[in-house]
Amino acid sequence: MFLTIGMARAGEWGVVVASTTALQRQPSPPSWVPVVAFVAAWVVVGPRRMWRFSRYLLTAAHEGGHALVGLATGRRLAGIRLHSDASGLTRTSGRAVGPGMVATCLAGYLSPSVLGLVVAWLVVDRRVVAVLLLTIVLLGGMLFAMRNAFGFLSIAVCIALVLAFASWASPTGQSLFGSATAWFLLLGALRHVWELRRARRIGGVATSDADQLGALTHVPAIVWIAIFATFAVAALVLGARWLILTAR
Repeated sequence: MFLTIGMARAGEWGVVVASTTALQRQPSPPSWVPVVAFVAAWVVVGPRRMWRFSRYLLTAAHEGGHALVGLATGRRLAGIRLHSDASGLTRTSGRAVGPGMVATCLAGYLSPSVLGLVVAWLVVDRRVVAVLLLTIVLLGGMLFAMRNAFGFLSIAVCIALVLAFASWASPTGQSLFGSATAWFLLLGALRHVWELRRARRIGGVATSDADQLGALTHVPAIVWIAIFATFAVAALVLGARWLILTAR
């Protein structure tokens, strides 16, 4: 959901080494990696009990999209909140109407699909270290913008897990992580939209991004939901095609 309101030398060498490694291509993963990654992603997205927990990550991607596009369009970020019920809130300040506001509001449901495509492309290009670094950078940015304890702790735990995985996992394990992350984002984005449609149908949501876009543009909320769904399906098809190419 989006809401608007009115280095030492050793450290420098570390950054250079990390950047150089991220630019290098890793070995091609075994042919089973994309399949196992898809199954792993489906297990945490498909079943309702698993989705209750995994959707926290989709909410983080959603709110991060609001924040990034808001900053890119000249709005000021007041903070991000992630709640224990898997809802979230991003506060920015600036004009209450106009293209910047529309783009910021639109970004939430599109962001997981866009990020999934970026990760899928990096995996296919065999730049898995770049996926790990990108994940850490994005989560680190969210950590600084977090304004509640639950959200701060959740993001901090995610950063620690990714850092540990990046340090200890084998190249095959890193490829599996990258592929699973892409599949998770692409599949989760579609389910995220489906949950919105279901919640609105039973009257459980009245201030969703689609409703806010409807108020801003005079285009019905159901049309915006259809746009979210079409984008998510298209991204899933394209991302799946890319990821399948990683199989030898």
